[in-house]
Parts: sequence; structure tokens; C-alpha cells
Amino acid sequence: MSEVIGPRGKSGMIVSDYGTELISNAVLAWYGEIGVEWHYIAPGRPMQNGNVESLNVSFATNCSTRHCSSASPRVAIAAWAEDYNRERPHSSLGYETPEATAAELDKQRPASTALIRNNAARL
Repeated sequence: MSEVIGPRGKSGMIVSDYGTELISNAVLAWYGEIGVEWHYIAPGRPMQNGNVESLNVSFATNCSTRHCSSASPRVAIAAWAEDYNRERPHSSLGYETPEATAAELDKQRPASTALIRNNAARL
């Protein structure tokens, strides 16, 4: 997990629709150690995590209709992810792609943040 958060830093909070019965206690303890809060949405209330619900709908609609018609699931999902992250602009990002937005944020990040990210990667 440290390698995943290393390049861009950690989130302040993770929102999950699964309770502790489906989350490793070791993972929860590690997130607590690095200062990431874990928030559970109420059972049966997916609208409390609207970003994920929006992603799920987008994935189901676009992957099943545009990418999955003749490809294996892995190939189709990889094609969908490529399109979603690198090609398709998102209204929530000012009609930029996630890749372009991340690159711009990396340029704006102060040099001190790079040190923090490198230290987090070693945790």
C-alpha cells in the first residue's frame, strides 16, 4: 500500500461501504498509523458514496457497451481504464482527463511534499 500512495501522497479519508468484517484489521491498523481516517457509509445508503456509485454506473455502461463486446474481460477492463483515465474528459475536473489533472497537480505541489511522499512510501 505504501507503493500505491507514494507517488501522490495519502488521502485524508477512505470511504467504504463494507464494515470491518470485510476489511483486514491489519489494513485498518496501518491506515490509523499513517493518519488516514476510514469512514463507513450506512448500510443500504449507496448515495453516501456518490463518487463510487457514479464510477460504477460509468464502468457498467461504457465497459459493457463499448469495450466488452468481443474482448476478454481483462482486455476490456484495461481498455476502459485507459479511456477513462487518459482519453475522456471529466466534467468534475473542468473537462480535463484525470491524467492531465494529476500531472498539473504534480507541477503545483511544493518540493516539501515530495519529501513527505517519499517518506510515506518507506512506511
